[in-house]
Amino acid sequence: MNMTFPQLLLERTARAGLKVALREKDFGIWNEITYQEYLDQVKSLSLGFAKLGLKRGDKLAIVGDNRPEWVMSELAAQALGGISVGIYQESLPNEMSFILDHCDATIVVVEDQEQVDKMFEIKEEIPNVTKIIYYDPRGMRNYQDDALISFEEVQALGRMLDEEDPAFFQSEVKKGSEHDVAIFSYTSGTTGNPKATMLTYKNLLDMAKNLSTIDPLTDKDEYVSFLPLAWIGEQMMTMGMGLYNGMTINFPEEPSTVLENLREIGPQVMFSPPRIYEDMVSRFQVKIQDAGWLKRKIYKWCKPIGEKVARAYFENKEISFTTKLQYKIADYFMFSAIRDHLGLLGMKRAYTGGAPLGPDVFEFFHSIGVNVKSIYGQTEVSGISIVHRDGDIKLDSVGIPIPGTEVKISDEGEILIKSSSICKGYYKNEKSTKETIQSGWLHTGDAGRLDEEGHLYVIDRIKDVIRLNSGEMFSPNFIENKLKFSSYIQEAVAIGKDRPYVVAMINIDMENVGRWAEKNQISYTTYTDLSSKPEVLALIQKQVNDINQTLPEKARVRKFVLLYKELDADDEELTRTKKVRRQFVAKKYETLIEGMYTQEERIKVEGKIKYRDGKEQTIHTTLQVIFMDEGEGAA
Repeated sequence: MNMTFPQLLLERTARAGLKVALREKDFGIWNEITYQEYLDQVKSLSLGFAKLGLKRGDKLAIVGDNRPEWVMSELAAQALGGISVGIYQESLPNEMSFILDHCDATIVVVEDQEQVDKMFEIKEEIPNVTKIIYYDPRGMRNYQDDALISFEEVQALGRMLDEEDPAFFQSEVKKGSEHDVAIFSYTSGTTGNPKATMLTYKNLLDMAKNLSTIDPLTDKDEYVSFLPLAWIGEQMMTMGMGLYNGMTINFPEEPSTVLENLREIGPQVMFSPPRIYEDMVSRFQVKIQDAGWLKRKIYKWCKPIGEKVARAYFENKEISFTTKLQYKIADYFMFSAIRDHLGLLGMKRAYTGGAPLGPDVFEFFHSIGVNVKSIYGQTEVSGISIVHRDGDIKLDSVGIPIPGTEVKISDEGEILIKSSSICKGYYKNEKSTKETIQSGWLHTGDAGRLDEEGHLYVIDRIKDVIRLNSGEMFSPNFIENKLKFSSYIQEAVAIGKDRPYVVAMINIDMENVGRWAEKNQISYTTYTDLSSKPEVLALIQKQVNDINQTLPEKARVRKFVLLYKELDADDEELTRTKKVRRQFVAKKYETLIEGMYTQEERIKVEGKIKYRDGKEQTIHTTLQVIFMDEGEGAA
């Protein structure tokens, strides 16, 4: 019998109240919170919410970085039978007002002054919100508003209620059932407004239980929570797996100190989208280039040994005694130091999901001894339904279904999933619910195939697959990931649907290209200036040339441009989980894309750049179209 999250917290506290449940780095010190302290804080906060009028079925929204207060607020609302709704902390005011209005939130818990200001900006559009609770008091002294109240004040109200009615909290928690809706998790909205996925405790805890049968975790394990808690992937690890397995959840000091904090904690498990792993590889490549000659020489000797072992592992081949011995030496001198530097020395398994991770990045981590595994899932199926098994990793696949999950491919080539972790449906959206869940099967919208061993291969979103005029089909994601493995390319968008060939829009990696420019004595001012330098265009042309050699001939990039700005979630070009919103980008850069399918060598573009303070600037520029060599199949 499953429980609710608050019931699980009560049980964990009864069993091991003095064990460390949470840790947060603040002012350079890791502060520990035991299960007993965790429960006490949740209890007083929950009773405070009750005093403010939160009732069973009410929605409480939370906005902020990953902090203990975030998870406490979620559990405190759930203890009363409320539903927690996470909102990405970098969301713009109009995105927030859409979600708050759509989910009927009555109370909003925010981190700091910045988020309070956003709430005041949209106050007229969110009439249901009666209270705004903040937990970072810096800069809040002069704010006077009836709706505003601090986290501590709410907890003080709760302690008063506890004195009046000591049995109230326990009796409310007991009323909860595994079939209650625990959270609304908003989809990333790659095609339109995000939808509110209703997930129950049973959905989330069945997923945790099924994943734990194949990848067990214990209460001795550490986890660093740094991806937005509004994202299903982080809910699944911090809340689902955290409460189910009892591992200690660590919160970094700031989003910018994540990699440093990872090194200090040395977690046993990690989950992040490809971007984090790509960033680690990118930083390492720069570090090794800047290292002394001896280190570079040792790495040069170790690298092929690691790659040989990784390939043997992927292909399930025996490793010879000599290679094993060489690997031990390479590990002693180099690989263990790299793992330690990245904070992955104690890592049992590092999951990646949300988008495909390039095979080169996969190989890099396995070559240095990090067990990186793909997962596949969606918000609608509580985050995860398919995963690589230890020792059975096929590079292009995303693994095999976790226990209790069935997968099949429809006649149209769509991936269908059935499991007890499939959501109740979408809030206030009967139409989409009926389209997405039919006879218990979740229609994922992804194209894929299964092999004889049951491994699932995801091609791409059905509607995004590039089908050239000649009939060939390619995944834009596959081409983009190849391009992004270059440490000089930050983001790429491959285009070619119903076109004669593939073209790409590319964002340079400002940090790495900037360092390269300095080394080559090329002066520049801004991102726009750097990306238009002839030397930079030549550098990226060489990268694309090399990558083209690894692509099927028809999928090769024939032309590309370097965009004058970085793709940004604030400009609605990326989702909050950093996925490209293809349809939006295709529309926004329509003239540019059309121009790339002509013989023009230069294309005039006019674009808007939106700044954080809401100001806009119009840019008029001319972009150079780079035609790839005849050998790479020019237009």
